Amino acid sequence: MKMMGGNRFSNGNVIAVILFLSLPLLGYGIRYFPTNNGFTEAPDYRNGVECSNTTIHVAMTLDSEYLRGSIAALHSLLRHASCPQNLFFHLITAEFDPSTPRGLTRILHKTFPSLTFKLYIFREDSVINLISSSIRVALENPLNYARNYLGEILDPGVERVIYLDSDVVLVDDIEKLWSITLHNNRVIGAPEYCHANFTKYFTQSFWSDPVLSRVFSSKTPCYFNTGVMVMDMVKWRGGKYRRRIENWMELQRKKRIYELGSLPPFLLVFAGNIEPIDHRWNQHGLGGDNVKGSCRGLHAGPVSLLHWSGKGKPWVRLDEGRPCPLDYLWQPYDLHRRNHPLDS
Repeated sequence: MKMMGGNRFSNGNVIAVILFLSLPLLGYGIRYFPTNNGFTEAPDYRNGVECSNTTIHVAMTLDSEYLRGSIAALHSLLRHASCPQNLFFHLITAEFDPSTPRGLTRILHKTFPSLTFKLYIFREDSVINLISSSIRVALENPLNYARNYLGEILDPGVERVIYLDSDVVLVDDIEKLWSITLHNNRVIGAPEYCHANFTKYFTQSFWSDPVLSRVFSSKTPCYFNTGVMVMDMVKWRGGKYRRRIENWMELQRKKRIYELGSLPPFLLVFAGNIEPIDHRWNQHGLGGDNVKGSCRGLHAGPVSLLHWSGKGKPWVRLDEGRPCPLDYLWQPYDLHRRNHPLDS
């Protein structure tokens, strides 16, 4: 039932991949049981005899708008994990989300009866006064900044965590990402994209200021996407990185130095000093750009994680009848009853 190892996709064989991803749903006779919360109950994924007692900590945000994406992401992690019962999910919800913590907990229990998780409430007043306007209104959501506060949100005993956005699906075993070593006292690991035009992430007023731009003078900064990160929480807390990020956000309120939301402060603090992880762990940008959300293809190379960063989300485009080809790779993990009409 598990698909071990990454998968190599190309635009020419998307249909074949869709069929391949669907086979476990058909060939093994897995039934999906209807629930009363709009989602179908997932199969009960269990550990094999060779699993250790190692706990893999995964942090994600959870809100009513992206709930369908979060459920699909959770499903994909469990489905491809060699030891799914070793996963512990730290799920962060906004204080004023329309779905109450009790309601979200009920949905999770009914959809994943054996899921091990803890739900945290993120106080939006922690960051609301630091958020500046962005190129896209959705990027101004306070919950996007919850990753900045993981050191305070998570229990002190959590020393390492994988942070994932809600618009991802994994097609590989999360244990492989967990086992990556952070060398040279690095705090986070993520795929780097050094071919990207790094200068575009900051305004001309930033680059023309010799004091501000000096932050990169001793480094070779590369773009990385904060939707997939392996984080050493001991070093994060000890280095007071939350405060370092907030310092840049406070400056942004006084002098506009970037246009995007929560990404640039991370780049200012970490770019040029992260553990580079194989690109297979973040095939990002599948949601298109931040304005039109147009269709995009995969980057060259193998794939372990698909990420619909950008404006377009697969569940929205599928429901509206205008899906991009790669949106069909997300669909097998969708547990919404709209995707399982026989269960309704």
